[in-house]
Amino acid sequence: MPNGPATSRRSLPFPGLASASLSLALLASCSGGAAPGATEHASPVAVATPAPVPGDDDAPAGPAQKRPHERYDYRDVLAMVRESDAVIPPRPPVAAVHTVFNREAVVPPMCYTRTEGTHNPCYVCHQDSAKGRPNFMDDGDLQREYSFSDVGSTNQWKNLFEDRSERVAAISDDEILAWVAQDNYTELAPRLREAGFKGWVPDLQNLQLGAAAFDEHGIAKDGSHWVAFSYKPMPSTFWPTNGSTDDVMIRLAPHFRRTAGGDYSRDVYLANLAIVEANIKGLSAISVAPIDEAAVGTDLDGDGKLSVIERITNVGGYVAGAAKVPRLPHLFPYDTEFLHSVRYLGVAADGSIYNPPRMKELRYMRKRWIVTEPQLYEAYVQEHSAKDAGQLPGFINRGPYGLDNEMGWVIAGFIENRNGRLRVNTYEENFACMGCHSTVGTTIDSTFSFARKVDGAAGWGYIDLRGMPDAPTRGETRGEIATYLRRAGGGGEFRSNPEMAERWFRNGKLNERRMARAKDVYELITPSRQRALALNKAYRVIVDDQDFIFGRDATITPPANVYDAVDQERAPTLPPERAFEWDIRLDWSRAANR
Repeated sequence: MPNGPATSRRSLPFPGLASASLSLALLASCSGGAAPGATEHASPVAVATPAPVPGDDDAPAGPAQKRPHERYDYRDVLAMVRESDAVIPPRPPVAAVHTVFNREAVVPPMCYTRTEGTHNPCYVCHQDSAKGRPNFMDDGDLQREYSFSDVGSTNQWKNLFEDRSERVAAISDDEILAWVAQDNYTELAPRLREAGFKGWVPDLQNLQLGAAAFDEHGIAKDGSHWVAFSYKPMPSTFWPTNGSTDDVMIRLAPHFRRTAGGDYSRDVYLANLAIVEANIKGLSAISVAPIDEAAVGTDLDGDGKLSVIERITNVGGYVAGAAKVPRLPHLFPYDTEFLHSVRYLGVAADGSIYNPPRMKELRYMRKRWIVTEPQLYEAYVQEHSAKDAGQLPGFINRGPYGLDNEMGWVIAGFIENRNGRLRVNTYEENFACMGCHSTVGTTIDSTFSFARKVDGAAGWGYIDLRGMPDAPTRGETRGEIATYLRRAGGGGEFRSNPEMAERWFRNGKLNERRMARAKDVYELITPSRQRALALNKAYRVIVDDQDFIFGRDATITPPANVYDAVDQERAPTLPPERAFEWDIRLDWSRAANR
């Protein structure tokens, strides 16, 4: 994807939403703290274009004869996180935006891939607006052209160009297996509470155990009301063969799981979850685990009576305690939450791959504002206008609560410290997540995974790639993974996965017959034991360096097909016939009939 997200450069699209607390946040950040609810907006007007990047080992900037915000930079942040074991990392006493290394961090590393006028991994992110869906980014042209700012034209993801071979070789298999098997999740919540953290504190017990934390319908056993769902990982960043396993959970607001009288009801919760799914995917009917309509108080299948059902056809509105909540097409309701754990590659004794206890990251999204379709349209218009004006990206900083994408969602996260303990993200570590969750044309309500959930009742439960078919995307017939490999020309955006090349290609061409014999998604996109261990070791090296702001890709040697800088006038681009329409949603019915 050489052209990356058309990065967010918006001013505040909703007048008054954050301006009242801006001064308070800046004062708080200058004193080293953040007032609860305070905001800080990374204004493109207030920040100059950064100077050429010095080496990471250069000394931090000195304080002599400088204004407060000029006394610190990203090197001070790196020094602090490397030396601290605190769950809330220390930070310089200035507004966080002044210590950002990469003002275009919203453009992810894969956007610097060399397409060579032929290979197109870009299409899974960059799409024109789809009729009826309120994503107006309309960035399908970024499949065919480079559109970086002056700052973004230089690839700031320096970790891509680091050779970790010697450091990887120095880590034994036993050492990395022991590391990956450790639980670094359980202690996170008590550490945050002890530190007085004001943001979201993880409240799902035993998540480190994966599937064991949920019942057969995906509902958390601890009563927290988180619900796991099984989905097909996005090509190809979240394919295990490229470095990580993961899982995603959803939780709806309390009234979505209560009867009209205010009592908790599992039937009500399952019904509303199904209606949310149908709304996001645009389905007219959806299967469910057995639900008693009498408990819900609604005829969900339209047969004129209240009975136990396994299919909902009345998906036009939410039910029971949530009956008065407006159903906005292709948008999640207010106070929807997502929890996403990104994990190492678990390697069993037989070489099989699984989700291990150790997490690389824990990511959290919450829909804190209702943003209607007209408001979203205006936000996207402002995005394009700001880009045309040459503004650099900026988001509202809501302190410990995360960054506001100005489309309804606040996004936060936790990442490993040098000792492998999860800690709160720094501002820039969180900033790097924002482009994909705001300004790419493929998402549905700024999200990826839920639209890719296995349809209906079969998709509620912890993610399991075994037995999952290579369903095609809507509007296509070929399996999505097979299609991606053909269009991208390799097993990932960088075309630097030799194992995928050997397994699924022959003389540079996709081996269609071998692909057709694959049993499931697990067989298609999981690595060998040897590769999994090497990728785990490579990421362990990045954790030791704590330089996530330079990239988190678990590369061992520098990928060859990546630009260190893009000459937008001369770099080969894709011809029109190599650009593709694509729908993030999958046609699971066609997969069942394959």
